[in-house]
This record gives sequence, C-alpha cells and structure tokens, in this order.
Amino acid sequence: MRTQVVIVGGGPAGLLLGQLLYKAGLDAVILERQSADYVLGRIRAGVLEQVTTDLMDEVGVGARMHQEGLVHGGFDMLFKGQRHRIDMQRLTGGKNVMVYGQTELTRDLMDARQAAGLQTIYGAGNVTVHDFDSAQPLVRYETEGDGPAGKQVHEIACDFIAGCDGFHGVCRASVPHSAIREYEKIYPFGWLGVLSETPPVHEELIYANSPRGFALCSQRSHTRSRYYLQVPLTDKASDWSDEAFWQELRLRLDPQGRAKLVTGPSLEKSIAPLRSFVTEPMHFGRMFLAGDAAHIVPPTGAKGLNLAATDVKYLSSALIEFYQEKSQAGIDHYSERCLRRVWRAERFSWWFTGLMHRFPENGEIGQKLQEAELDYIIHSEAGARSLAENYVGLPLDFGE
Repeated sequence: MRTQVVIVGGGPAGLLLGQLLYKAGLDAVILERQSADYVLGRIRAGVLEQVTTDLMDEVGVGARMHQEGLVHGGFDMLFKGQRHRIDMQRLTGGKNVMVYGQTELTRDLMDARQAAGLQTIYGAGNVTVHDFDSAQPLVRYETEGDGPAGKQVHEIACDFIAGCDGFHGVCRASVPHSAIREYEKIYPFGWLGVLSETPPVHEELIYANSPRGFALCSQRSHTRSRYYLQVPLTDKASDWSDEAFWQELRLRLDPQGRAKLVTGPSLEKSIAPLRSFVTEPMHFGRMFLAGDAAHIVPPTGAKGLNLAATDVKYLSSALIEFYQEKSQAGIDHYSERCLRRVWRAERFSWWFTGLMHRFPENGEIGQKLQEAELDYIIHSEAGARSLAENYVGLPLDFGE
C-alpha cells in the first residue's frame, strides 16, 4: 500500500488531521491500535477553545457540536468559602469556550471519515515506523490473519508520518535518544474523577481551592456531570465508594453548592495523575509528533485537546503547502511554531495548577499565599484578564 501521509493514532488529533488533509485533497491512512469502540469509550476532557470549534467547522463536522454543546462565557473560582465569577466574555472581547465531550467530538470525526469512505485501520498491532529520516518512510503493522502466529504483516510506503499516538505511542519512542530532549514535572497528587447521570451543580464550571484540596465541578450536558477531587497518588479509585466521593465533594464546596448538588451512581470513576511534559523538537526528518505524543499538560487549564488541535492545524497547513506550493517552509518551522504555543499553555497550566491545588509541603503559609493571589485576581482587571485570555485560548498567530 502507498499513501501520502500515514497517521499513527486514531484519536481526536489523528482524526482531525485526517479531515484537514482530506478537505485539501491529500491522501492519508489512519492506523489505530485499539478498536473504534474502545476509542469512543475513553472519558476525556470537554472544554473546547474557539480555535478548536473553528477547526471542527472548517472540516464540516461542527453541526452537532453547535446544537448540543454548552457555550460558557465564564467560570467560578471558589476560595475561603466564597465564589467569584471570571467573566471571560467581557474580559476577552466576547470570547467563550464550549463544553462538548471529547467522546462526542471523536464520534463526529469518525462518522465524517466513514461517510467519506476514507481508510482507518483499527486493531493495527505492533506498529513500527521506519526510514523517517529519508524521503521514503515506511510503516509496518500487523492484523489478525493466516500468517505466522496468526498475524499478517502489512507495509505502507508514504511521504510523511504523523505521530498522533499519544504519550505511550511508538512514534516518539522510535526517535534516537540523542535527537530528542524531554522536559517533565510530576505532581504529587492526582484527580479522582466521577461521571454521573445527574444535573450539574452549576451552569458553569466551579474551580475550588479548599484547605481539604482542589475540586472541580464540570459537566458534559444538562443532565450529565463530571466532578474531580484532588487525591494522593497512593489512592486507588476502588478505595472510594460513591458515597465517600460525594461526601468529600460537599466538604470542598460552599453552602450554595452543597444545597444544589445532586448525587447518583457513578458511570465511570478513575484517578488520573498530573504531569507537565514536553518533547523538543516535534519534527524528525519526515515524521512529526502532535498532541499527547509530544506534550502533556495538567488538566487544570483544559489545554490538552486544544493543543492537539492546533498542532494538527499547523501540521496540515505545512503538508498542504508542501504539496500545493512545493515549499518546505511550513515543514521546517512546524516544531518551532508548535512549541511556542505549547510552552505558553504549559506555563498557564502549571501556574493554574499551583494556584488551585493544596501542596501539603508548603504548609499554612502556602495556602495563605494562594488565597492572596486569588484575591488579587478577582480584584484586579489586569489579573482577571490575563487568566481569562489564557483560559479561552490565545489566537493561532499570537506573537507571530
């Protein structure tokens, strides 16, 4: 088989890249290790920046998002028992975010790809990437078949490889150690998340800084809620009954939140560790990394999916320029362009995580300093605007 671009990874980043290339008339094959049902079963973030919603519209899959997504013009910050609203719309000249689950976004992209008859190979095992430092890259993968040990080996020759295969994927792992530098910070806590078929406690998100630890009240729809608690890394989801979760959440909310909280059985419960991670560069010969394959941000700032979307926008533009204008300028500057945006998002997510979470090693003075900074933000137009403009997302061409 031969194609112009092999996209390794069939999550939202790979699917969005596939649609952007398809709209420009370029051929791409997507390889995904898991089944389509498994990909759709992943519970992930749901806050979309304007840049991401614009990209969904650009590839023609935004209709359901606009119909079912929840537009938020602000969010609440809760500390010292009181709630304060950050009016993003006013502070940023009318910008909003949209709450629309990553599962739904992925489904929309999957359906569009299937409707267009584009090739996505699910269950692609043992994917390996070869010769990406040459003009003739090659990707191999296995499927169930009649070959040795019941496996059939396939090869795809291509011009470029897009590594959209996540933090544990094969693409970054295939780069020689001498050619790559990794930066990482591991936080000493995780987020215990619960998804429930209950109405949200508030129409917008609530970020809570509490002496008992951070809490986030989020949502997926008017009838489905997503809640998070800061917990030690030693905790396991099985340690927390639903009753214990709801009780702890109540203790981290204000009286208004406790009064409006509707509880119910958890549909999903898991603990996610928090880390900051960046790979430099993101471009190796004719292989490019995008999304979680290249960077991880703490979920506090809701930047993970949105950074992946801007990565693939930059990458698609570079590949389209290569084929249509016979220019390598976009390819040559892909990594630099992405990393400027990535590091800005990493800075914001690191700052926001440090502001909202409890760090026991910092003692009581740490809590007091957090409260002082929060007090500054809500009483300073400049402080609130800086938070708002980073939360809604900087423009694609910011600083260029």
